Amino acid sequence: MKYRYISLTLLAAFSATGGKSEVPLTVKSAPKLVVNIAIDQLRTDYLEAFAPLYCNEGFRMLLAKGRVYENASYPFSPIDRASAIAAISTGTTPYYNSIVSARWLDKETLRPVHCVDDSKYGGYLTQDCSSPKNMSTSTIGDELKVSTDGTAVVYAVAPFRDAAVLSAGHAADGALWIDNDNGFWCSSNYYFKSNPSWIQAFNNLHANDIGNKDWEPANLLSGNFSYFMSGGAQKPFKHSFSGEHRYRQYKASGLVNESVTDMALQCVSTNAMGSDNITDLLNVTYYAGNFDHKTVSECQMELQDTYVRLDQEIARLVRELEHRLGAQHVLFVLTSTGYSDEETTDYAKYNIPTGTFYINRTANLLNMYFGALWGPSQYVEACFGTQIFLDHKQLEQKRVSFSEAAIRAKEFLAQISGVRNAYTSLQLLSSGDESINKIRNGFNRERCGDILIEVAPGWRMLNEETQENSLSRASFTQFPIIIYGAGTKAERLTEHVTIDRIAPTIAKAIRIRAPNACSSEPLF
Repeated sequence: MKYRYISLTLLAAFSATGGKSEVPLTVKSAPKLVVNIAIDQLRTDYLEAFAPLYCNEGFRMLLAKGRVYENASYPFSPIDRASAIAAISTGTTPYYNSIVSARWLDKETLRPVHCVDDSKYGGYLTQDCSSPKNMSTSTIGDELKVSTDGTAVVYAVAPFRDAAVLSAGHAADGALWIDNDNGFWCSSNYYFKSNPSWIQAFNNLHANDIGNKDWEPANLLSGNFSYFMSGGAQKPFKHSFSGEHRYRQYKASGLVNESVTDMALQCVSTNAMGSDNITDLLNVTYYAGNFDHKTVSECQMELQDTYVRLDQEIARLVRELEHRLGAQHVLFVLTSTGYSDEETTDYAKYNIPTGTFYINRTANLLNMYFGALWGPSQYVEACFGTQIFLDHKQLEQKRVSFSEAAIRAKEFLAQISGVRNAYTSLQLLSSGDESINKIRNGFNRERCGDILIEVAPGWRMLNEETQENSLSRASFTQFPIIIYGAGTKAERLTEHVTIDRIAPTIAKAIRIRAPNACSSEPLF
């Protein structure tokens, strides 16, 4: 028998001289469907800049009628899409959920690993093998499944594989994303033991959509006037998607959000989500980043149109679900992944302090320094991103304690140009220094190196061996958390809140336990 969330009536008897009638107190029922929306790279400044172009049912309605936390942030650093989505769904940081980024270096093989790769589970309509095994804690969807004895329906829909799998979690009914090679909506056999015919039917209806679509401005206003103040007059754009990378380009365009909404609504309809009194969960990821991951200066009009189209899709999703299920039965939670594609700013042109920090050269210099101390050997195993991995076995053979090597490395690296700070794994595991909390929260012992280097803001990190190239910025990207529907009171709050509070807030609204590593309190 299904467990059902129902409205309860509590009868309070009041006894007094002359007698009083019983007064019923109605307890609000849990929503039938929770829609947890993460918008990749959504930014408050852009959200506000393009507001004159929005319809009345999208962002405008959510901001006017929802509970809006204007000053949200992530309690860890660094942030990318994978670590952000995992934090939203688990209610905790990479320190506990183990998703430090989209890729990390495997300490055994010294090869990069993608966060949702799993060779045990083949793909459905894709060559990618995927599962959530690398995420070491439960998600809000997992806890919903547990609390309803598996009867709740949980799905995730996203353009990207990492976002779909990490928001779905371990116990979900399905995770759906767009394949980079064929453009189909696809999944993993981890979720589907047999081929789901409804996904194939959806693909058959939309199989040629991407190749036949041109991306032009959604309307005259968004196509003829740029709300950016730089770069002078901008011409309307037109893009078609062809060639080897056409599906990757489409997934980084303003058009992809229409496909996401189509699949999300199809998922709700096919699986009868929200049709009974057992709360179901739909995780949706939209895209609000730059076209084809270019710089803003290269795609001002495209970015503007992306927000306009995103606004339309948010409006369509809310309108359709409220029409089907009733506004009082659907709870929408919306936030951002909290980062944005970096700019290729030439600071030297404007006499702003800058430089290039070479991580591979630094690793080699550190190895030479150790060699001068303890004799020639290969003390540094590898470097990845801004992390350095030491050979623990080699240190043992040289009778050098790891703590001594780590301290020496930290002292050495502090003298190199472009290094703002260096942190050792021992320091991050044991220090109570609150000033490094965000770095510690983004660290995971199994996934990260022995030395983490913080490159000075404005400096570029370059690995000449892998050609990895990134600009260091310490600036804050402002974004909101918006909670709308199911009777939520409209309110705007300026207090600082962190996104790890989203999962316990949803858990409280649907009366289940928060994820097992979530220690944050609900937003309200």
